[in-house]
Amino acid sequence: MTEPLLRNGLILASKSPRRRDLLNQAGLTFAVIPSAVDESSVPMTSPEEYVRLLAEAKAGEIAERYPEKWVIGADTIVVIQNTVLGKPRTKDEARLMLKSLSGNTHKVLTGYCICCKAAQHFFCETVETRVVFKPLSKAEIDWYINTEEPFDKAGGYAAQGLGTILIKRVDGSYTNVVGLPVCEVVDYLVKVGVVQR
Repeated sequence: MTEPLLRNGLILASKSPRRRDLLNQAGLTFAVIPSAVDESSVPMTSPEEYVRLLAEAKAGEIAERYPEKWVIGADTIVVIQNTVLGKPRTKDEARLMLKSLSGNTHKVLTGYCICCKAAQHFFCETVETRVVFKPLSKAEIDWYINTEEPFDKAGGYAAQGLGTILIKRVDGSYTNVVGLPVCEVVDYLVKVGVVQR
C-alpha cells in the first residue's frame, strides 16, 4: 500500500493522543490544533446527536480560524441503559462505572465532523459500536482502578490499554471504541479528494 498523498492541509481538532495515534497508523499527515470549545455549552439531546454536535462545534471552531484547511473534529461517549458515562474523577466514580459495565453490553458513540470552510464542505456523522464486558469481580475492579488507567477515559476504561482484558466482545468498529472510526473517516477523506490511496 502506498503512502497517501496529502493534497490539502489537514488538521485534527483534538488533543486526544489516541486519535492522533490512530490517524498516524492510517498513514495520514496532519497538524494537531485542539479546539477550545466549551463542551458544557453544547446542549444534551439524544446521545447520538450530542456527540455529533460536539464534533461539529469542535471542527467548526478550528475551521473558522483556518478556513483553507480540512478539519477533523470528534467526540466519544459511553452509553449504558440510556445513561451517558463521562470520565470518572474519583475512584468511587470509576468503581460505579465499572460495576455498571460488568457483564453487560454498552454502546460507544463517536461523533465526527470533517469540514473545510473555503470549500463550503461540512459532513458530520455518529458511529456506534457495541461492547460486551465480562463479569468483573471486586478484586478485578480494584486492580484496574489502581492502575489509574480509568481516569480521563469515557466510561472509565481504555480498550487499547489494560482495559482490553475487561472486554469480551466488540461488535462494530474497534477504533471507534478507542476514539475515532478510522475506516469511515479515511474513506470520506478519500471520497472528497483530501487524500489519495
